[in-house]
Amino acid sequence: MLFFGKKNKEAAPELEAEKDVPVTQGVVVMGGGCAKCDQLEEATQKALSELGLDREVRHLRDFEVIASHGVLSTPALMVDGKVLFQGRVPSVKELKELLGQ
Repeated sequence: MLFFGKKNKEAAPELEAEKDVPVTQGVVVMGGGCAKCDQLEEATQKALSELGLDREVRHLRDFEVIASHGVLSTPALMVDGKVLFQGRVPSVKELKELLGQ
């Protein structure tokens, strides 16, 4: 995926499909798929499991869609349409506090 200019839709159809998926519901990790984004996804799943919450964690990788939600620094976490934080990977303890509300 290019950061500037036109995207090659044939090369990444799954990224184009992300635009059609509403992110205003559920738990969504936002980031391009770097190591920190993957750490956030794993920590979020662990926190939800420890809280006994059965919620799916999705990973949104399309930077255009991510930016449309006001996120300028990844990784970020959005829950039910609200960005809880961005630009860092919080501890499982902090995630439990945020998700348990």
